[in-house]
Amino acid sequence: MLRAVIFDFDGVITDSEILHFRAFNQVLAQYGIELTKNEYYTTYLGFNDADCYEMLIHQGLLKTDKQQINNLIEQKKHIFKQLAQTEGKIIEGVRDFLTMLEENDIPMAICSGSLLTEVEMVLDEARLRHLFEVIVSGEQVKKGKPHPEGFLLSLQRLNENRENPITANQCIVIEDSHWGLEAARAAGMHTIAVTNSYDVEQLSLANKIVNRLSELSINDLQQLCT
Repeated sequence: MLRAVIFDFDGVITDSEILHFRAFNQVLAQYGIELTKNEYYTTYLGFNDADCYEMLIHQGLLKTDKQQINNLIEQKKHIFKQLAQTEGKIIEGVRDFLTMLEENDIPMAICSGSLLTEVEMVLDEARLRHLFEVIVSGEQVKKGKPHPEGFLLSLQRLNENRENPITANQCIVIEDSHWGLEAARAAGMHTIAVTNSYDVEQLSLANKIVNRLSELSINDLQQLCT
């Protein structure tokens, strides 16, 4: 039985992965670093900001110490905000899909590696914030995807005021990356992948793969949970 849908944010709700890529490169430019789009999507896209900078330091590409990570995160946050306000948009098909879930009384949550301020800014501007009971963002977890902590925390918060708790196998997670799919599977949840960021071959972990969320009916979702 379907009782909740948990969404990744960047690349699922909003077309912002490319904006994160550009914001990262603007911050890294002061250190003489420029990631290619292929490098970012292949290696770094699934990480939250802190893990991304930490990996670059560990790889020896970013010549600074870990004490500077919070400063780098703040720089990137301000750049991303400017980009999102002028160039951010909701992905085609998302509004119709969210409306369908709302009409069927399906609780919705977001589990994202992005910062809470980034997620809420985009949702507020799109007038979609009220649809989501829970938002778990990158700074609220100790371990980012592919670790399941974020999805398990999302479920815990969905259940805070419920007499009849939702179980993991009553949840569908919608993701656009293999890191997120790994995390959702580890949390014991069903998965749908959208091909906004990666090809079908790279999303093979998903129970179902679609090009647009509007392709899905409520029956499709219910069948995944039976």
